Amino acid sequence: MWRERAKKITNTMIELSTVVGGRTVSPALPIVDGSSPTPIELSFQRTLDAYVESHVPLESDDGIRTRERVLVQLGKLHREWVRGVAMKRGLNNDAIDASGGELFTSGSYRLGVHEPGADIDCIAVAPNICTRDDFFGNGYVPPRGIDEDDDDPNAPPRRDPDSLAERIRRHPDVTNFVPVENAAVPILTFDWEGVNIDLLYARVAAPSVPPGIDIDDDAVLSGVDSATEKSLNGPRVTNLIAALAGGTEERYRTFLYVVRLVRKWAKCRGLYSNKMGYWGGVNINIAVCLVLQLYPNACPASLLRRFFLVFKSWRWPNPVMLTRPHDAELGLPVWNSHQAATMRQVAPMITPAYPAMNSTLSISRQTLQILHEEFCRGHNIVDKLYKDYQRGDVLDDADLSSGEVWRELFEPSDFFIAYPHYLSLCIVGPTQQDAQAWAGFVESRMRKLVSDMMGRSLPLSKVQLWPKKFDACVADRSALLTHAQRANSITYFIGFKVDTLRMRGNQLDLERQLTNFRNFELSRFYPLVPGMDILPKSFLVKELPRMCFEGMYEGGKVGAMKRRRMLIEADPKRREAKNKRTLARLKRKMEAMQRRKKEKAEADADPTANIANANDGEFVDEAARAKIEATTGEDTSDSRNKRKREDEGETYPVKGEDGEDDEVEEEEAALLESALDAIEGAAGVERHKTREEAEIDRQKLLAGELLCDGEDEPDRGGDANAAFSNGDAKNDRQLTQEEREAEVLRRSGLVIVSDDEATVIGGNRILPWRHGYKRMAAGGFKREEPPGDMGGDDKANAEEIPQKQISGRGRMTIKFKTKFDVIELDAGGRVIDKGDDDFMPSLKWIGRKGGFEFKLGERGLGYYRTGTKVVVPSNISYS
Repeated sequence: MWRERAKKITNTMIELSTVVGGRTVSPALPIVDGSSPTPIELSFQRTLDAYVESHVPLESDDGIRTRERVLVQLGKLHREWVRGVAMKRGLNNDAIDASGGELFTSGSYRLGVHEPGADIDCIAVAPNICTRDDFFGNGYVPPRGIDEDDDDPNAPPRRDPDSLAERIRRHPDVTNFVPVENAAVPILTFDWEGVNIDLLYARVAAPSVPPGIDIDDDAVLSGVDSATEKSLNGPRVTNLIAALAGGTEERYRTFLYVVRLVRKWAKCRGLYSNKMGYWGGVNINIAVCLVLQLYPNACPASLLRRFFLVFKSWRWPNPVMLTRPHDAELGLPVWNSHQAATMRQVAPMITPAYPAMNSTLSISRQTLQILHEEFCRGHNIVDKLYKDYQRGDVLDDADLSSGEVWRELFEPSDFFIAYPHYLSLCIVGPTQQDAQAWAGFVESRMRKLVSDMMGRSLPLSKVQLWPKKFDACVADRSALLTHAQRANSITYFIGFKVDTLRMRGNQLDLERQLTNFRNFELSRFYPLVPGMDILPKSFLVKELPRMCFEGMYEGGKVGAMKRRRMLIEADPKRREAKNKRTLARLKRKMEAMQRRKKEKAEADADPTANIANANDGEFVDEAARAKIEATTGEDTSDSRNKRKREDEGETYPVKGEDGEDDEVEEEEAALLESALDAIEGAAGVERHKTREEAEIDRQKLLAGELLCDGEDEPDRGGDANAAFSNGDAKNDRQLTQEEREAEVLRRSGLVIVSDDEATVIGGNRILPWRHGYKRMAAGGFKREEPPGDMGGDDKANAEEIPQKQISGRGRMTIKFKTKFDVIELDAGGRVIDKGDDDFMPSLKWIGRKGGFEFKLGERGLGYYRTGTKVVVPSNISYS
């Protein structure tokens, strides 16, 4: 109690508010613990310092000077271009000299946490006299007689030689120049003296851009277009994060220290790519800054441990926000909870600068599950490491002094040995420039293939996209590719596990999803040049090419396969099943011994022989009992009393060596939960939810019951189904999944039959309707025919589907005795009523029966005519 009171007093003395752009910005969440680091935490910090010094390098002095020189030259070229445009417009000399032009940086380089070889995000800010066509050089008509390619219809359109894009392209130190003009935020990407630069363009509504322009002032966004707003949002967000993480020099150094570590962790674990559905640089900056606001005086090692604790415990889909969104009344859309509900955002992370927006729209339920698993893994590793360090005699002194105890946290991901099936996607183009533009577009859409098409429409229990590309052509040798296409290609890999409970037959229809991906997503690319294509290829884990393992696993592919076997053998579920089989075998053996002893005792009439046999039997029983205890760790002599106590609900507290540590950990978790409660009542959140309601929502989201993935455009997702994703606005109580589905049918005029079972659609974990899985697999389960004739001949209606062998035990057979009654849903989620034409009358039922229809689609939840629910796999079509 005294510790909590002291923390409250310390927390009130810490001021985290700051002034940016002329307004005061305050944190959205209260401080959890503002106490200073303890001596044991400072000692623990030294082990992390040793690891960072040898494994997390900073940019060298030569590299820093090269980057500074490149930015100076680029800024000079940018100002010359602005001056040239002003001269073309016929402005006077004073206006030309005052036109200006500034270059701003954002992201990791702006914060100073970039790794060697990392790119630089730049924003070229120009006055309103410079248009986007002036920037890219579009619409240029060369003088007659100068264009040498007039007769070549395939020649690319010429750019204005005075445009900034052409000035950069012609520079002798620039290579790999690729303009991306058709993106939502147009960009120039190129290498200048080996430094990769992503250059955005921002056109402000002012006749000049003076050197001291304050882009943190919200007024700079007055009258700008959407692309400029998004371009300026980068440096504005970075500056505000740096200000919120500041306050003291020590606190800001801690922030940068932990950001570097989290970036390294995310890259090692395959979680660093915003466009692929994971976290990008700005997301990591926001996340670490939030944890710093909760623990402002923590040392880097403690802050890293609490980083994993916070996001392991975060109540998704509650938003992560550093400060409450504000509206500067400039007409720009600001994020709010209603928008999050209608756009079905899974894990919103709100940018602190105006206009507040969700920076994690690309995260889906599948990628959120992977992120959550990695947060739990990271917390388990760091928390165990800290507790072992506190004991003092567990860790090796050499590993502590060198920092090698932290190696496990940053180990490469087991992606290429974690899945039984893989799909490679090779992106090819006819030329290097076309291939780069085409690959950039496909990469921005690839998450839709994985999460929206494969994740929702196929019977998969888990699917993961590896965000790192391979500069190789992984395609069949029989593929009709030119030498140029094979040379200009990159490959991505997707790993997945098949859900055997929803899988029908032994074929997975990936071709249909790839066709939809080409038709609905890739067809938007312009111009689509002949030779641009994607080539899929499927692999088993042992068939993956060697390049997937080189550099990631010690020993290459051979070492990776050995590690895979070791992980399989170390699986707790596998070991538990093995121990249970051993226990059952030993118990059967002991029962046989007791039976033989009893039979022998009854057959022998000699009392002395009975005593001798009984003693022998007791000796054998004790030996068998000891063997069982050694195998399972269970005391068989007390097992009956133990089961009795468990049935009666008796519990016995156990206090070990870590009793005090557990008490502190529980107190820390309780304080964090209290801080997370504050986000429920923050501005922009419609209704306060209790901890229980928030935890239920998080579990539903991870399980797939809340199918709410983010959309790209604000005008998408506002359909009838999305209206129920966060509850009806008229009701204070949040609707359940059953009520939402019932509401869809009720709006169509159907009578709803109530059902007490929970409705669960999809999911990546073992759900309630799967609990009989092992029993069915072991016993060769068959669904019995319902009593009574359900209409039609059984032989004509019965459909027997053999299932794949599960856990090496038998085969499961399911018989469907009746056909489904089918209803169709329109684009808004409403039922298309076809009268009685879509219903086949049975001997018992006449006409339609509300609530006993099957929702038609690639995947869904249906009903038998008896009302029994059944999950229909996606790789079977019904006519």
